[in-house]
Amino acid sequence: QVQLVESGGGLVQPGGSLRLSCAASGSIFSSYAMGWYRQAPGKQRELVARIRSAGTTNYADSVKGRFTISRDYAKNTVYLQMTSLNDEDAAVYYCNAWRMVWGTEDNYWGQGTQVTVSS
Repeated sequence: QVQLVESGGGLVQPGGSLRLSCAASGSIFSSYAMGWYRQAPGKQRELVARIRSAGTTNYADSVKGRFTISRDYAKNTVYLQMTSLNDEDAAVYYCNAWRMVWGTEDNYWGQGTQVTVSS
């Protein structure tokens, strides 16, 4: 079992920055690929960024160059640094932990944190 607790969401003006944090507990953090997803009203949940256990990353095209995902193995925490935020970034952001072990998928979600972009 993995428990994920997100923090850092809030209200930010267009062009501003936020850093989201996701603290993980309950299992071997380093064995999971960690991701940030988001869901805006009326839209499907989409992948924003992912960082694998080896440290490789991938991003949605819409956030490349503006968002950075990172992980701190000592703190069992994954971060999403968001810059140059715009209206389309407003959503509930969810932390995800995923791994495949012996053909069995482990997949966990946090409760979500709201990001609002408004002047």
